[in-house]
Amino acid sequence: MDYMKFDLERRMTEFGKSVIFFSKTLRSDLVTKSLIGQLIRSATSIGANYREANESSSKKDFRNKIAITKKEANETCHWLELLMAACPEHQKKINILFKESHELLLIFASIYRSLKK
Repeated sequence: MDYMKFDLERRMTEFGKSVIFFSKTLRSDLVTKSLIGQLIRSATSIGANYREANESSSKKDFRNKIAITKKEANETCHWLELLMAACPEHQKKINILFKESHELLLIFASIYRSLKK
């Protein structure tokens, strides 16, 4: 179990770093500056909230933090879709990041559903 926790934490850290590094390659203009900022906040928040969940004080607290993590993954998908419209020349990389964000969303949705109230 600890190995799985570590693996997911590592995966989210790597995802956050990928978003940061990718964001540095984008042009910064009136539209993209806001989208990039929102994307970085939500993408890096996924891992931070999951780590908080792992340190939760109760099952209810864990479930609530997983819900937040799931919402952040969903929000990240949203910002990536908008960034695709603003920067279609980066479609390939955005699709890769979107796929990972969507997979994380599905993982956290599954964890959330598996926890009984």
